[in-house]
Amino acid sequence: MHRPRLQIIIGSTRPGRRGPAVADWFHALAQKHPGFETELVDLAEVGLPLLDEPRPPQRGRYEHDHTRRWSEIVSAADAYVFVVPEYNHSFNAATKNALDYLAGEWAGKPVGFVGYGGVAAGARAVQALLPVVTALGMVPVAGSVHIPFVRLSFTADGGFEPAPGLDESATGVLDELLRRTAPVG
Repeated sequence: MHRPRLQIIIGSTRPGRRGPAVADWFHALAQKHPGFETELVDLAEVGLPLLDEPRPPQRGRYEHDHTRRWSEIVSAADAYVFVVPEYNHSFNAATKNALDYLAGEWAGKPVGFVGYGGVAAGARAVQALLPVVTALGMVPVAGSVHIPFVRLSFTADGGFEPAPGLDESATGVLDELLRRTAPVG
C-alpha cells in the first residue's frame, strides 16, 4: 500500500535558528505515525537565492538549476508541514521566497504548520501564511502546532523538549494531513 510522502520544511535559514530542533521533534513524531513516509527539507540547505526566475512560476518553465531541483523536491511530496518562526508578526522571508518559486507543484496538496516564537507562539506567522498557501492552491488542514516562548523549550545541550500537550497537537495535525491525502473510496 502506498504511504503518502510528507515533507517537513524547515523555514528558518538564519544562524542560531531553532527550527531544525523543532523540526526534528515533529519529524520523529511523524515517523512514528503509521500513515506517512517522511522527509525533512531544510531551506538553508536548499539555498534558494531571492527569486530570480525570469518567467512566472505558473508556466513551469524554469531557467535555473536551483529552481528545477526545488521543483523536483516539492513535486515528490503529497503533503507538507512548514516549521516556521514568527518574525515581526509574520513569517520569515526564506519561507515566502521558497513558496513563490513554484506554483503547480504545490497545487491541491494539504499543508499543516508548526509555528514558534514568543508570546504569540508563532500563531501570527501561521495566520499570515494561510492566504499565501491558499493562493497557491494548497489545502490548509484544521489546527496547527503553536510553540510559545520557544527558547524556554530547549535543554542545556540544545535539544528541543516539547511542553505538555504539544505531542498531541502535532499528532492531530498529522491525522488531518493523512485524512486529506488518503485515497477516497
